[in-house]
Amino acid sequence: MPSPSAASPAASRSADRTARPLRQEPSASSRLFLPLIAVCTAVTAANIYLAAPLLPLIARDFGSTPSAVAWLASVAQFGYAAGLLFFAPLGDSVNRRRLVAVLALVAAAALVVGAASGGTGALAGAVLIASAATVVPQLLVPLVAERAPAGRRARHVAAVIAGLFTGVVAARVLGGLVGQAFGWRVVFVGAAVLTAVLGLATAYILPAQRRRRAGSLFAGLAALPGVVRRSPDLWRACVRQAGMYGAWSALWTSLALLLAGDEGYGMTTAAAGLFGLFGLAASVVAPLAGGLVDRFGAAKVVRSAYLLAAVSVPLFWLGGQAMAALCAAAVLVHAALVASHVANQTLALTTTSAPATANTAYVVSGFAGGALASALAGPAYGHWGWGGVCAVAGAWLVLGWAATAVRSGKP
Repeated sequence: MPSPSAASPAASRSADRTARPLRQEPSASSRLFLPLIAVCTAVTAANIYLAAPLLPLIARDFGSTPSAVAWLASVAQFGYAAGLLFFAPLGDSVNRRRLVAVLALVAAAALVVGAASGGTGALAGAVLIASAATVVPQLLVPLVAERAPAGRRARHVAAVIAGLFTGVVAARVLGGLVGQAFGWRVVFVGAAVLTAVLGLATAYILPAQRRRRAGSLFAGLAALPGVVRRSPDLWRACVRQAGMYGAWSALWTSLALLLAGDEGYGMTTAAAGLFGLFGLAASVVAPLAGGLVDRFGAAKVVRSAYLLAAVSVPLFWLGGQAMAALCAAAVLVHAALVASHVANQTLALTTTSAPATANTAYVVSGFAGGALASALAGPAYGHWGWGGVCAVAGAWLVLGWAATAVRSGKP
């Protein structure tokens, strides 16, 4: 019987392989996890802004005027705010994989109903439901942060945020181009298909989780008022972002009326949609804003963002007659929005012991402010033209800043 030292070289190599732990290569689903979530975030975020660049086409189809259907953009934001309020907190208490799949299918079905609608009432109902179900990004961001390596966590989360802003740009640019070529109903059907396919694919690669729920299903919703009340910093972040997002929303959702309207620039829907490319400024500013928050603190970055937004409002007003001013204003307002968002959300997530609940309160308040401003911007455009929209945006900035300054006594 041979001794161990007499074992063959092949047997020795086999024993070495058995003794050493094998390095596991990442599976295909692991490699696809972050890219697929980023793309899914882009597609679902686009649904919220799908109607905005298509308002002239929708109005023509229904025999109305663009300003008379402008309220559809605010319906989408109200729907998203409602979805955040009721569905986003469920990510901590129910099976996230199943929740993402169900919400994606509901959003897709609502978009198909919207494409088949024969009037603004039916379309508004479909947009409301689709937007309420479009809360998938807020369910995925905490999961991405949880699974990311500690040294790469910020970059992973930033990839999802970049996907979100890419979706906002794509909704205006691609929506305008496809709507001009094939009609607004085709845009809604295409969005439905993408939402269903990417939503189900994302749900498939999510880790299976069995969650034990403590308390009622909507316990997180019930805790929201108390969390905000106990944290002045969170309250300030919510109100200031509501003011900032409201100013941006009033201008951005009404922009198609100026660009494509007979009293404005008279562009085609496709040309007006290309104006959304200025929204790419958000992708450039986001990482810069994160570094500035780390270095100088959230409060200074928010103050600077409000200053940028305040400069952009008169530029937008001048943009009613000068395209160069409109282009400059579009870059400034996106830079202001993203810088404010990074700073305020950082504050919201780090100021309480319940970050998920605080994040829900923060995002809901921001979209509620945007929806209210959009709802006022449409009638303002109908009565006073583009100057009325700019007045709504300026008023929202003043309210967002003044309310927090009076309450906190801090700058």
